[in-house]
Amino acid sequence: MNEQPKQYKWVGTRAIRPDGVDKVTGRAMYGADLALPGMVEGKVVRSPHAHARIISIDTSKAEALKGVTAVITAADMPVADSKPVASGEAMINFKDLANNVLAREKALYEGQAVAAVAATTAAIAEKAAALVVVNYEVLPHVIDVMEAIKEDAPVLHDDMFTGGVKPKPEKASNVANRVEFALGDAEAGFAAADLVIERKFTTEPVHQGYIEPHAVVADMNPDGKVDVFCSSQGHFMVRAFCSQLLHIEMSKIKVTAAEIGGGFGGKTTVYLEPLAIMLSRKSGRPVRMTMSREEVFRGSGATSGAAMTIKMGATKDGKITGAYAELYLQAGAFPGSPVGPAAMTAFAPYDIDNVKVVGFDVVSNRQKVVAYRAPGAPISEYGVESVVDELASELGIDPIEIRTINAAKEGTQAAYGVKFGTIGFQETLDAAKATEHFKTPLGPNQGRGVASGFWFNIGGESCAGIRVNEDGSISLTEGSPDIGGSRASMALMAAETLGVDYHSIKPSVVDTDAIGYHFVTGGSRVTFATGMAVVEASKAAIDELRARAAKVWDVDVDGVVWEDGHAKPASTNVGDFEPMSLAEIAKVANKTGGPISGHADINAKGAGPAFGTHICDVEVDPDTGHVTVLRYRLFKMQAGPFIPPTSKVKFRAVLYKVSAGL
Repeated sequence: MNEQPKQYKWVGTRAIRPDGVDKVTGRAMYGADLALPGMVEGKVVRSPHAHARIISIDTSKAEALKGVTAVITAADMPVADSKPVASGEAMINFKDLANNVLAREKALYEGQAVAAVAATTAAIAEKAAALVVVNYEVLPHVIDVMEAIKEDAPVLHDDMFTGGVKPKPEKASNVANRVEFALGDAEAGFAAADLVIERKFTTEPVHQGYIEPHAVVADMNPDGKVDVFCSSQGHFMVRAFCSQLLHIEMSKIKVTAAEIGGGFGGKTTVYLEPLAIMLSRKSGRPVRMTMSREEVFRGSGATSGAAMTIKMGATKDGKITGAYAELYLQAGAFPGSPVGPAAMTAFAPYDIDNVKVVGFDVVSNRQKVVAYRAPGAPISEYGVESVVDELASELGIDPIEIRTINAAKEGTQAAYGVKFGTIGFQETLDAAKATEHFKTPLGPNQGRGVASGFWFNIGGESCAGIRVNEDGSISLTEGSPDIGGSRASMALMAAETLGVDYHSIKPSVVDTDAIGYHFVTGGSRVTFATGMAVVEASKAAIDELRARAAKVWDVDVDGVVWEDGHAKPASTNVGDFEPMSLAEIAKVANKTGGPISGHADINAKGAGPAFGTHICDVEVDPDTGHVTVLRYRLFKMQAGPFIPPTSKVKFRAVLYKVSAGL
């Protein structure tokens, strides 16, 4: 969509990223880069079976190997309580999380951790891991979502009974939960339709494929305090999860976020961090653990595979009268697939009076799933958009026109409960239809796809601190791990609010001891929520700067305004004072009250939903079936300017998202 006219001095400029130089020169510290005195290396012992009862674990040979400093199993880990909590955009249960970190009674997927060792070198640690003898009783396994729901399927958890149904089932199954969203009467909607199409779709589990594997360094001191340095999308999450799993007070755990080489939702939980802490406690030395690429694929979560049925009906003029979706999403070995968001987003782009969506959270012998870019939404919307295209084709209606006829708008009631305010979905359709791309005729063996999508966006907890240094420079602290340039965005918003030069601001993602709680970097929340905290902290600093100028001038603070980085008299009645710059106020801070700062601790609300429309042209080789993407256009609603708006940044971001989807 067309960019808005420039309204700001710094927001909307091509800012050099604060972390750029360190990254291009190799100085940036990632999870595996930290080395501490006396540090040892950790290695995980993983199950070779997809489903097996653990009969016994013999660690004696590993412990006897020279250079080994510690060996741990689930017996060294407290038994976790069954307690559901938010993890990224999904829910997890601490009992399940503990069993995922270290299998206790059963191994539920090939690659699940069953033990861990620490040794003076990585080679010795690997040799020691091979010496751990695990006696298994191999059990039948199931990895397909539809096979897992069958009556005769191997049951992963004998104590799991389907939630969301009444009465409560008496028999355990692999269906962890059922969700339903409805609006109107779907069957009545189909009865009113001139055309009804019902199709089945499947998707496969897809790993996020981040470049940097999971890595951590943990050091438990003799006094029980723990320092953790790790690659994560939420170091406050790491602190909370490790505290809960290991029964250590949060105040004794300090977590520092390393630079992160990609996450995309895949680093919103813990794998190695509790193991490294336990190994450090047992060995009395700092422990570093890094997954190999193979271990990332075997031992960490992908997004869900799914099976779904989509049914939609429409009149001859293209009005959708009824819609139904039945979704089965793989959770992996433990409950917690994104079936809820999948059900909520499926039909969200459309204004349909009669909708019913039923979703099932299904466990199977795979790695526990985690988030992957709007978790659940691309799965269900893939099926829905395919049927919308087929409706358009059968009715002889333009694929954008049928979406325009049914587009959600201000006042539309979504099946999941909300009533939309002002949204820009229709504008994305108008822009797509008007483009030269959509009007260009296709050649032989070429096809054009159109699809629209929706995501909620979230806010959540964030904090920020602004400290005015003696020379007028600004130290900006916050706690959202930077996975896409957010430090630059925070500095730009601070510079804009304070009215100072962007280059005078030093943003830092600080450790969990240095600032208040932050929710994870995920859900498209950081620019919105942490940015809001930065703006509020900047405003708090401005209030203090005005108060200091008022002291210098011996006037009431209400007589001082802040404009373009300067304190100024509100009117000539206040006095004939020369404006004081931020640097000038900072210079005399010791005479007016001491250090100058501003802080904000917020729980951001009011994140707006996002809609987009895509056009993709492809060409198929009739001999080989090879598909070539010829053109791709994305039209996205825009509520405001890009914080760092450079065309290269936008192009690369869109290119990544498109290529990941393809």
